[in-house]
Amino acid sequence: MIRKLINYLLDVRDRQRIAIALSKGAAMMQARNVDFKSPASWEFSGFSQNGEDGILDVLRKKLNASNRYFIEIGAADGIENNSGWLLVAEKYNGLLVEGSPHLVERAKRTVIGYSVGAEIHNMFVTKESVLEIKSLALYHDPDVFSLDIDGNDYYVAEAIFNAGFRPKIFVVEYNSVYGPKQSVTIEYEPTFVFTKAHPTHLYYGVSISGWRKFFERYGYRFISVDRNGVNAFFVDPRYFDASFLDEIHGQEFAENQSQYKKFRIPNEQQFALIADQRFVSI
Repeated sequence: MIRKLINYLLDVRDRQRIAIALSKGAAMMQARNVDFKSPASWEFSGFSQNGEDGILDVLRKKLNASNRYFIEIGAADGIENNSGWLLVAEKYNGLLVEGSPHLVERAKRTVIGYSVGAEIHNMFVTKESVLEIKSLALYHDPDVFSLDIDGNDYYVAEAIFNAGFRPKIFVVEYNSVYGPKQSVTIEYEPTFVFTKAHPTHLYYGVSISGWRKFFERYGYRFISVDRNGVNAFFVDPRYFDASFLDEIHGQEFAENQSQYKKFRIPNEQQFALIADQRFVSI
């Protein structure tokens, strides 16, 4: 009985969060003054945390072919992520994957009900489990693929491409602690959890330079990072007019604002806190 009551109260709160996200996103979307040359002007956040909803909004509308499908690995409760706006406001179909069973159950009770067929699965994603994601996905060329697992992102992204995925727009999280020039990632560990890997929680993920080298290997174009220094956006140029892509002047690096506020020191000094850890050059 107590568990049912707790779930009921959580569901009420989550539906309130969805309503707030929709109204906030709609207001921010209308308030933008979009300059197609400047991705910073595209940003707005309804369900996303760092302007991703807005950047994806512009990029999606510039696609020359669309299947209205997304895949998100690291989807949390389905509300605060990069696909919530697509699922609820834009009625996209898609696949959400999340490692926490409790968050998955909450998403099934609330946000999934707003979709036109989206589904969420509980899975702790490793490079070995990507083939299972491929078997679940309706499309292997989704309009949007978002990857945010705060850890083995580089190795999972590599497995995604090796499995035959070819997203039109790919959003990844980078770690600004490495700065704009280092091309590195962490060592692969299937059971990696960043909150356990180092007491600072700074040892995770991939540098922006590492991501740019990675995506260049697959023929993708870099678009920008968001102004809060969390996400980087890449596109398959086959799905966009060259005139649009050639005019974009995106931000190449930004300090992660949450990490800066937490430590009150810039990324060079933050990196000194984890410099004794093992890194892999890209």
